[in-house]
Amino acid sequence: MGKGRLEAFSDGVIAIIITIMVLEFKTPEEASLPALLHLAPQMAFYALSFIYVGIYWNNHHHMFHAVKAVNGAILWANLHLLFWLSLVPFVTRLMGEHYLAAWPVALYGVVLFMNGVAYGILARLLVRHEGPESVLARAYRDDRKMIGSVVAYGIAIAAAWAFPVLSLALYAAVALAWLVPDRRIEKALHMP
Repeated sequence: MGKGRLEAFSDGVIAIIITIMVLEFKTPEEASLPALLHLAPQMAFYALSFIYVGIYWNNHHHMFHAVKAVNGAILWANLHLLFWLSLVPFVTRLMGEHYLAAWPVALYGVVLFMNGVAYGILARLLVRHEGPESVLARAYRDDRKMIGSVVAYGIAIAAAWAFPVLSLALYAAVALAWLVPDRRIEKALHMP
């Protein structure tokens, strides 16, 4: 079956996720600089989460650009990814309000970890569907960055109990590592 509806639906869900994140901001009761500075942690985690959702949207776009068709398993795997992405607004608000507490820091990492796992499952199903010589198969032969990200999330989740600042640094580092779109697909598209 064609991939157009899956892409359109995914784009719509991701747009709603980003909208929900910004709607989570509460206007301060006072119009003062201290009241605005009180929102700084929420703004920081909104920015980090916006970057994460943008990274998934960008890489999702690149991945599906290389795909010819989808099947039922791919549709469900895509919904699995969208489910975990839809939890980003909740954990973002929780982190903004309790950014050094162990449970919120760990839960943020669990959601990021599961997004990475869900993306990996989707990528694997697409590679299997497209075949061993497909653009995606060539692009995803080296998965060190994906595996390294999931490992970093695992470390950050464990560190949340003793070193929440380390966890936050790891979350930011993984986002920085993925800020540039995954070029493996672009390279594979241009290979003979």
